[in-house]
Amino acid sequence: MTTANELAAADRAKIKDIVCDILEIEPDELTDTSLFREEHDADSMAAIEILSQLERAFGADIDQADLPRMVHLDGIVAVVSEALAVRG
Repeated sequence: MTTANELAAADRAKIKDIVCDILEIEPDELTDTSLFREEHDADSMAAIEILSQLERAFGADIDQADLPRMVHLDGIVAVVSEALAVRG
């Protein structure tokens, strides 16, 4: 089973690029634990767009129920890892 720690570095970089693009921030502004809403002014529409872009980029279904866990990069990596593990 794939875990957040096992997600390939290239996949983690792709996730970071997607998040930075949607939040309109530079990659060096985003840490693994910086909070999207509090530190980067993300709103609920940005969260939905991130989820949608991740589904397209990785070909995985991500349940909207996972959105509360997707508050920082580490949370997103964990959710994507789990979605990819379910996909097989």
